[in-house]
Amino acid sequence: MRYLYYPGCSLKGTAKEYDLSTRACMKALGVEVEELEDWTCCGATAAQSVSRLLSLALPARNLALAEKQNKDLDLLVPCSACYLNLKMTEEKARTEPGTLQEINQVLAEAGLHMEGTVRVRHLLDVLSRDLGAREVAARVTRPLEGLTLAPYYGCQCLRPYPVFDDPEAPTSMEPLLRATGAEIHAWTMGSRCCGASHMTVKPHIGIDLVAPILDAASGADAVVTVCPMCQMNLEAYQDKASRALGRDVSVTVIYLPQLIGLALGLSSKDVRLDLNLAVTRAFQQRAA
Repeated sequence: MRYLYYPGCSLKGTAKEYDLSTRACMKALGVEVEELEDWTCCGATAAQSVSRLLSLALPARNLALAEKQNKDLDLLVPCSACYLNLKMTEEKARTEPGTLQEINQVLAEAGLHMEGTVRVRHLLDVLSRDLGAREVAARVTRPLEGLTLAPYYGCQCLRPYPVFDDPEAPTSMEPLLRATGAEIHAWTMGSRCCGASHMTVKPHIGIDLVAPILDAASGADAVVTVCPMCQMNLEAYQDKASRALGRDVSVTVIYLPQLIGLALGLSSKDVRLDLNLAVTRAFQQRAA
């Protein structure tokens, strides 16, 4: 099993542990990932507010590079924001008359051309549908029995493109977590918005959105995420959320490939748990 791999900007900086654990986890699962050569920013959250064409051209450059590098491979994307931008461009180029031609007029300035043949895949999509819980369970060497985990999907990996799960009631992560030997925390907050960039521009709104999520995770040993923005908001603002609610809502927040990697026998160093901002002492001892 082999994929082209688009890490994106966050995974090379603030979410470095997501990148390194994804690579380590996929290797442990027997999956080969080939990093996209000369990849560039997908436009993040800023491009759409500046220019519609720019918001399409930036992801399109990476899709054109993927076609050039290996048109037969799907493009694996761990970051939900990057996935959304690349998926949006893939879909608009395919369904909107004239959009692909418009994109290629821009790409021609860089000597590139996009055919629209590369399929953009989120990491959770690949783990849940291409590998599946049975394959993960078969490779588990250190069962995480006794842990209760809260799967948190966020918005962008499922909205507005419900490719592999129901955006209102997602469940695709649950079989993967059970495959590690863990139990699922009963909650309804898995698809609730974390506030995204509101935490920076309107922090009071961000805290109002994050605090109930963390509160609902009470009783779980960890919240498991698949998005760098969600991870940051849920782990970096626990003190403020606790003060807002008047009670401690601290909890471990961990990326899905980190969690699966631990069950596959990888060490906490292999999955770079040291880079996480919110890991309880009890979870650290379990992961040691």
